[in-house]
Amino acid sequence: MLDLEVVPERSLGNEQWEFTLGMPLAQAVAILQKHCRIIKNVQVLYSEQSPLSHDLILNLTQDGIKLLFDAFNQRLKVIEVYDLTKVKLKYCGVHFNSQAIAPTIEQIDQSFGATHPGVYNSAEQLFHLNFRGLSFSFQLDSWAETPKYEPNFAHGLASLQIPHGATVKRMYIYNGNSLQDTKAPLMPLSCFLGNVYAENVDVLRDGTGPSGLRLRLLTAGCAPGVLADAKMRVFERCVYFGDSCQDVLSTLGSPHKVFYKSEDKMKIHSPSPHKQVPSKCNDYFFNYFTLGVDILFDANTHKVKKFVLHTNYPGHYNFNIYHRCEFKIPLAVKRDSADSQTETCTTYSKWDSIQDLLGHPVEKPVVLHRSSSPNNTNPFGSTFCFGLQRMIFEVMQNNHIASVTLYGPARPSSQLRTSDLPQ
Repeated sequence: MLDLEVVPERSLGNEQWEFTLGMPLAQAVAILQKHCRIIKNVQVLYSEQSPLSHDLILNLTQDGIKLLFDAFNQRLKVIEVYDLTKVKLKYCGVHFNSQAIAPTIEQIDQSFGATHPGVYNSAEQLFHLNFRGLSFSFQLDSWAETPKYEPNFAHGLASLQIPHGATVKRMYIYNGNSLQDTKAPLMPLSCFLGNVYAENVDVLRDGTGPSGLRLRLLTAGCAPGVLADAKMRVFERCVYFGDSCQDVLSTLGSPHKVFYKSEDKMKIHSPSPHKQVPSKCNDYFFNYFTLGVDILFDANTHKVKKFVLHTNYPGHYNFNIYHRCEFKIPLAVKRDSADSQTETCTTYSKWDSIQDLLGHPVEKPVVLHRSSSPNNTNPFGSTFCFGLQRMIFEVMQNNHIASVTLYGPARPSSQLRTSDLPQ
């Protein structure tokens, strides 16, 4: 049985690990994977057809705990303990729930002190006792005699005293004063762990298509010589097609991983693939997992030739490998009565809405099958790749965009730019 410390408006955890409000989904999953021998039987709950309409939930069934993540920013919004018989809980080092201590209203009052009277929810038949960043729910069924409840509207609230002996059915940890209105807080400094995160990514565009990325980055920096006074730093960086490997390293820092391509599965769709001379060396990716971005370099010139932006929707083969990239992509849209206009595609745009903006049907997609090996099947099914304005949109079966691949302008190998010439 887990023995956990409750910190209102902040966290639930112990000396080895801690689930903190505002924590990214990937970090919570990493904790569960590291302690898989202790925390078992974890479910991932999400809406397959409408992943943005419901919170993403990690359900620790063995321990009676749910971690609710915001569907949009994928940060921890609410920690719910829905079965207090499966876990020990303490506050300021003193247990208020264990096998020997029942979480009665008297025990809660003794451990947490006075608060406003309980608020009765007739639809749920629950009493809610609210502290800042912490709520306890008491169910009527747990009482021997159900009294008659007459809401007192003298102060505009259905405020009633909870009968003695009532025990807690659920506990919630959240940010702010209201569980109903709570939002996932900004990522705590303790969760940065030396990484850089992208607040948003703007795709830069020239006359023919995408030209690069402008990234608004977040990191936990320190003032010179003062390690204790860490604070969040915000800064912008730009990366362009044709930038060298050294340019990208100096702009974004070292990647989390370098991946060398072994084959090009899309080669068959290029003009005259049989005429292409096999390369003696492989193109390689810089994988920036916390930015949700991959950057592909040419094996011969070592310059940027492709960007890949990941949306990290549940139900996709690469889910939880990357953090969600909050991108904005300008699309050139031609109207019948006017010159071309610009519309914006975001991480949350659906493919049918993009087609409606374009006003004309896009060519038939290429079907993409992903699997870890030829003998394995992908439980999430295939995705569909649509080409548009030097970009490839990978679309899931629920019409959401899984990733966007940006290509640089094509140029003959004999053509040299000024930056290619020796100085």
